[in-house]
Amino acid sequence: MLDLPLLIGQVFNGFSVASLVVLAALGLALSFGLMRVINMAHGEMLMLGGYLAYLTFLVVPGPLALLVAMPVAFVGAAAVGAVIEVSVIHRLSSRPLDTLLATWGTSLILQQGARDVFGPIGVSVTAPDWLNHSFAIASGPLAGLSLPATRLFILLVAVVVLAALGLFIAKSRIGLLVRAVNQDRMMAAASGINVRQVDLAVFCLGSGIAGLAGVVLALLGPVTPSVGQSYIVPAFLVVILGGLGSMVGTTIAALILGLVSALSQIFLDVSMSQVLVLVFVIVFLQFRPQGVIAVRSRALEE
Repeated sequence: MLDLPLLIGQVFNGFSVASLVVLAALGLALSFGLMRVINMAHGEMLMLGGYLAYLTFLVVPGPLALLVAMPVAFVGAAAVGAVIEVSVIHRLSSRPLDTLLATWGTSLILQQGARDVFGPIGVSVTAPDWLNHSFAIASGPLAGLSLPATRLFILLVAVVVLAALGLFIAKSRIGLLVRAVNQDRMMAAASGINVRQVDLAVFCLGSGIAGLAGVVLALLGPVTPSVGQSYIVPAFLVVILGGLGSMVGTTIAALILGLVSALSQIFLDVSMSQVLVLVFVIVFLQFRPQGVIAVRSRALEE
């Protein structure tokens, strides 16, 4: 019989992992859903967010450093994303394979740049005192369960970002333009929508969200030049499993994979758990190749 505190703790870990992965995957889902571009340099936006958080903590010591680091990382990652989109992706948008290779090369350049500036070992970001504790249950059926405040904060950030992004897409004028371009680029362009500006705005938004993910990721471990690579593969899996271009599907897929990974670790080691997650994705796509949420779009149908 499973220990109840252990089971609840693993479910909480699953949601925690899902919150990180969904923040990393949202940018990929947005860029692919709108531009049909696979950005291999997306993981480096997480890395950049982590390093910007580190620099912010050096300049702004104290309990408010984290709250300052988040907008700094968002703006910084969005700015770098704009440079990548203008200099690489836009010029190769009609050649998907070339875009894939070019963004992979861009990721290697960014990693080497981080090694040259910060060193290969990595830097650490210390969580502020108001996050440096846990909520422990001392009595009752859940006695022994401990929930770290840092993980709860990451969950809160993911919920706020998802809610804000959902409102932005559903209620704002830019969101309306994004939905129009996502459904039919040629018709949107013919109706007077500046598709080029919409592409750039969405790519910057996705990169900025990845920068936010880098900040909260820095609270859990050191920031290294290759830290983004450990999250880019799960992010791609989540985008594929959720349904290409679907924000809701991406969120559901992240929750599914997070829970499968965390609960399987009760019985298996980490390596076998990762294998099980991959097998689960393969089997799921055999029965539902369109993903959790089927996205209807002329571009995808073509």
